[in-house]
Amino acid sequence: MSEVAAKKPASNLALRVASAVVALPLILLLLFKGPPWGFFLLVLPAALLGAFELFAMTHPGDRLSQTLGVLLSAVATLTLYLFGQDVRVLTTVFVAIPVLGPLLTLVRLGDVKTAALRALSLSSGPLFVAVPLTLLAVMRRDAGNDGPAFVVAALTFAWGADTGGYFGGRFFGKHKLYEAVSPKKTVEGALGGLLGAVIGATIIHFLLLPTTPLWHLLGLAVVAGALGQAGDLGESLLKRSVGVKDSGAIVPGHGGILDRVDALLLTSTVVYLYTLWRH
Repeated sequence: MSEVAAKKPASNLALRVASAVVALPLILLLLFKGPPWGFFLLVLPAALLGAFELFAMTHPGDRLSQTLGVLLSAVATLTLYLFGQDVRVLTTVFVAIPVLGPLLTLVRLGDVKTAALRALSLSSGPLFVAVPLTLLAVMRRDAGNDGPAFVVAALTFAWGADTGGYFGGRFFGKHKLYEAVSPKKTVEGALGGLLGAVIGATIIHFLLLPTTPLWHLLGLAVVAGALGQAGDLGESLLKRSVGVKDSGAIVPGHGGILDRVDALLLTSTVVYLYTLWRH
């Protein structure tokens, strides 16, 4: 192995750590000290950029369709945050978006062989990418005094599983997890990811959520950690199917926004549903 190849994993890890060091203080500051709408203004561009990356993969070269997909994502995001308590508005938008996907594809037909992928991505993309990220801002605003802490929990389950998976796979990985989708992921890495989420849940219980039963958080960690890794695999499947390595290059060491939040899309949904039913 060449010296350059040997240094590449360490260099990539350094970039990932540096990116986290820059982003984490801003996130925590807005969560605990800023107004709820301030955190939403942080989430909104991330949601729209993630949606753009998705539509850039499913609609390569079709700027109009990419723009329409981002606009649908913006409508879904703003509706959820601003009118989430109005069942009529929420239902209208969330029913209309899936219907519009095939209709818009009829207008922008292109290659018939990819029409189904493009139609379904316009139908589900805004709900799959933009809505789960917006749930973080809704949870920050609506989950009472513990709202910021539950957002941190969702972030921790995603990032803890990612970190645990990285080290578990790097030092112990021997058995492939799903080679056809992600050749580098291993069973040992997946178990390390669950361990990372569980450790994160324990820390959060004692530091931020002492009134939430520890076994609740541990259960959330296992479910969210497992689904978060499934979300990571799902994005890998999408990228492999369209022939791209990264969804983008906006985040140093991470690729695109979608590469960074693929697990968070699932962990934020799990934690939000927990707060919704518990409170």
